[in-house]
Amino acid sequence: MAKTAAMTVKMLSTADTGFFYVKKRNPRKQPEKMEMKKYDPVVRKHVLFKEAKIK
Repeated sequence: MAKTAAMTVKMLSTADTGFFYVKKRNPRKQPEKMEMKKYDPVVRKHVLFKEAKIK
């Protein structure tokens, strides 16, 4: 069986709360970094989440 090309990325909140989601993305299909609006429960708003490295 072949390995999947998907890699896990950390989606970090731009509201500087430290809250993050973990998502999968395929770097072959999406070569650019991910950005999406999601809910941040710390500030109780929808804010922009940007891709960051998982340490």
